[in-house]
Amino acid sequence: MNLDPTRPVAVVTGASAGIGKATARILVGQGWQVIGTGRSPERSASAIEEIKAAVQDGGNFTMLQGDFDSMADVKRVAQEIIALTSRLDVLVNNAGGVRERIITTGEGTEATFAANHLAAFLLTRELMSLLRSTAASQPAGSVRVIAVSSTAHRFSQGLNFDDLQGSKAGNAGSVYCQVKLANLLFTRELARRVALDGIVAQAMHPGIVASNFASHGGEAMQAHFASSPDTVAPDEPAETIVWLANDPEGGRQPGRYFHLKAEEVPSEGAQDDAAAARLWEESEKLLADLGY
Repeated sequence: MNLDPTRPVAVVTGASAGIGKATARILVGQGWQVIGTGRSPERSASAIEEIKAAVQDGGNFTMLQGDFDSMADVKRVAQEIIALTSRLDVLVNNAGGVRERIITTGEGTEATFAANHLAAFLLTRELMSLLRSTAASQPAGSVRVIAVSSTAHRFSQGLNFDDLQGSKAGNAGSVYCQVKLANLLFTRELARRVALDGIVAQAMHPGIVASNFASHGGEAMQAHFASSPDTVAPDEPAETIVWLANDPEGGRQPGRYFHLKAEEVPSEGAQDDAAAARLWEESEKLLADLGY
């Protein structure tokens, strides 16, 4: 099925549950054509039913399967997206998670780093031609790339380029904090690189969300999510993502960080342009070493 080139298209990663599923459901209810990605076939099947039931005004939903720990899967999913649509108005890099320990994937990457940063970097790169061609035919700022980061980035003292993936850290929680900082630095450098194309990159913090996000985390992480009085339903951060996708505010002054539809100042480390540029270069080198 090829999507209607006259109607807006969004890609939402991690759309089989939580924030991603809520974001896709709200967008199709507004008439968007949404391509979601999901890892679990069972959760994906359930999400398809729920999201398709919300379709309004000519919207539609397509789910693609892919494990974003694997760059081979990310590359394949990107190719499937390109085969489905000739335009891409919004890319929401939402897929990710936290693990209870340091895990090395079959490709030799660290799993938390791979799923939360490297997958988003590769997918964005592979879809850049679609984003650029769409931006060329739309008003400046209409095409947007949105990253789901976290306030956890504030607990990172900065990227350790001697151990960028955190494989030597021995602490999955510290790796997660560093990779959420990487989300913001990637957004900052992406915003700089695509500014002349009329594409805008923004990032957001979702809050502590009642979802399966921490299900693979350690006991302390799971307890934190389960007991926090500040836990919110997935629809709350999803509304901010949809607002960033639709509202004029999301299309101006790129490279910003939002929570509850309001701009926040990220940590000093997240404003480091040199680190942002180096992260881009190191990510490209890592992908090249992996054959991508």
